[in-house]
Amino acid sequence: MRSIILLILSLHWDREILFPFAGISDVLQFPSVLMAVKGSDVQLNCTHKKDFSFNQMYWYRQRPGQTMTLIVFTTSLNNKHDYGDSDPNKFPAIKTVPERGSLTVNNVESDDSAVLSSVLKFIRVLQIYLK
Repeated sequence: MRSIILLILSLHWDREILFPFAGISDVLQFPSVLMAVKGSDVQLNCTHKKDFSFNQMYWYRQRPGQTMTLIVFTTSLNNKHDYGDSDPNKFPAIKTVPERGSLTVNNVESDDSAVLSSVLKFIRVLQIYLK
């Protein structure tokens, strides 16, 4: 008998740095609800239509009855993802361009049942031209 695991992807923003015009309608996360067979690998995706300055993406998980914990911080500026206490082999992440990123959960287990969230962060790039 196969076990089915439920993963829910939800949308969150770093609201402290968003401007009023930066609505969430420009962000697509898919799949929004995912049921996986125990032992399988699943990929979660986040895309947006913002400009290139939204180049940071954080992936969090919240298990039932617990607070959110960071899985990985990614940026399109380099390939040095910060996994903190998370296992990069369990949760490989990809972010090569500002407009999209993905998180894979390898070898899904019942302990992986959680709400997974991607958070976009706006980084102002300041360019100074000197004569």
